[in-house]
Amino acid sequence: MATSSIMKNITVESKKGSQKLISALENADKKGSIEVSFTKKHREIRGSGIKELFKGL
Repeated sequence: MATSSIMKNITVESKKGSQKLISALENADKKGSIEVSFTKKHREIRGSGIKELFKGL
C-alpha cells in the first residue's frame, strides 16, 4: 500500500458509516501479518537507483 493513501482525510456523513469504519479498523487491527521469504534472487532499489533503472525507457 502506498503511504500517501493512508494520509488522506475522510468525511463520515452518517452514524452507520462511522460504525462501519470503526468496525473495519478494529478488525484490521486483530489480523496479523505473515513472514514472507523470497525464493528468487532479488535486490532492493531505492531513490536514484530507480531512476537509473528506467533511464533508457
